[in-house]
Amino acid sequence: MGQITAADVKKLREMTGAGMMDCKKALSESDGNMDAAVDFLRKKGLSAAAKKAGRVAAEGIVAAVAKENTGVVIEVNSETDFVSKNEQFRNFIEELCELILREEPADIEALNSLDFGDGHTVEQALSQLIATIGENMNIRRFERVRIDHGIVSAYVHGNGKIGVLVGLKGEADDTLSGLARGIAMHVAAANPQYIRREEVAADAVERERKVLSERAAASGKPEQIIEKIVNGQLNKFYSDICLLEQDFVIDTDKTVAQAVAAVQADADVMFMNRFQLGEGIEKKESDFAAEVAAQVNG
Repeated sequence: MGQITAADVKKLREMTGAGMMDCKKALSESDGNMDAAVDFLRKKGLSAAAKKAGRVAAEGIVAAVAKENTGVVIEVNSETDFVSKNEQFRNFIEELCELILREEPADIEALNSLDFGDGHTVEQALSQLIATIGENMNIRRFERVRIDHGIVSAYVHGNGKIGVLVGLKGEADDTLSGLARGIAMHVAAANPQYIRREEVAADAVERERKVLSERAAASGKPEQIIEKIVNGQLNKFYSDICLLEQDFVIDTDKTVAQAVAAVQADADVMFMNRFQLGEGIEKKESDFAAEVAAQVNG
């Protein structure tokens, strides 16, 4: 077996991101052959990733990126909030966004099979990252959007806690771009469920109308008054959940619809995508001290 130098270990570490002792062992096991050592670490990385796959990953980062008339919003999860500050983790997500914008994968499965560089697929690159950082991670979801005549704006809130994409139809100038940015911020803050009232399911509207009617009827007011009360409360219902009817957070004297019309007469909101980190994931309640002890003793 040839002599393994510190320079060899350093080179392998830079190539793979693995720990120094792991790199030294890989070179020993492969008789100093660099390619074989890389393969050894890849296999070890896959094994290490598999061991961590059962852990709940509900932290991480939501990223959103827009380039002119296209955009992507993505959620990549990790076990702890500490990883969201890791430069390797953040760089991985940044490269993922660029890859999605460029290659247009249809879903997570298609994304995982894309070439991530250095002969690795996205799935293999993630497995190596898991082995290097030591936490379970997964690409949970993404949306890629495009608008033919208009602009897409992205906004990320809370250092990756909420990510938003908004697409506005219209002439793509600085004014429309600024408005799109403002609406993306609004969506992050107000969390509208729909863009316009026509999108709200009819049965949901009828259910709300029934509740409001019964409540108003209990007041004993005349029927024609009750109808006006119910219609007024339904408008409030719509303004709570529909973007265009909400008061614009940037200028509360206008609704979002009025703000759009004031910029360009034919402008319109075509889509909005809002990802909130960990929404819908059931987090395990844990004893942090016990977790630390388990890691030290494990």
